Amino acid sequence: MKVRGRRECKECETRWSYFETASVHCPNCGSMKSVGLDDRTRHTDSPTSLDLTPVRNRIDEDPLRDVASAAVDLAREYVRERGFVDAGELLPLDDTFVAATELRHVGAELSRELRRTEAEELYFLDLLAGADEGERPPAEEVPEAFRSAHGLAMADAVGDYQRDLRTYLDEHPHPDARSVSGSVRDHRKRIEALDGDVDPKDAERLLHATRDLGKYLISGEESALVTADNWLQGIE
Repeated sequence: MKVRGRRECKECETRWSYFETASVHCPNCGSMKSVGLDDRTRHTDSPTSLDLTPVRNRIDEDPLRDVASAAVDLAREYVRERGFVDAGELLPLDDTFVAATELRHVGAELSRELRRTEAEELYFLDLLAGADEGERPPAEEVPEAFRSAHGLAMADAVGDYQRDLRTYLDEHPHPDARSVSGSVRDHRKRIEALDGDVDPKDAERLLHATRDLGKYLISGEESALVTADNWLQGIE
């Protein structure tokens, strides 16, 4: 959406930035009566954070299935609030967003399983331990039971980012970047068609390609576009 980021309250004349508060309420008096002071700018991100501490504190007290469900709820809410355009500027596809997306999928899978292996439990706990800091277990450690969940998570993270990236490209045309974005889309749709059941390393390659594409559009670094294409070429 496009919004006028700089606001002035009609009641108390306080000025604030919608981009910082994500609210049309005046931070001083709470009034919703305000006027925009600048042109409308595309903005999709919200000032939100992911804190999994309350869920981690339940590990020793509650069944792991309940812990997983609680983690899924927090991760889902965080992902829903996030976007990748801030005051018209494209943001990178960050580690915390990706980890939260994977936690949402892996946690949901774990909460449905009646029997779990030690490797599955450890993978989930490792993910839970670091997701809010953007840390995830490596692709080599993805248990077979979580292979589809991991693949769908990477596809979802890429898809969420691409929605904003495509909009950004509509306003900042770049044929080469658009071409690479199309290849990313094709690989993402293939993963979705396979219900995520792909080699975890290939799912990670797609993620790396998407990140490098974003890096190119943000920084203009030509090598990032080349690297993005190389990641895609490495997908089997």
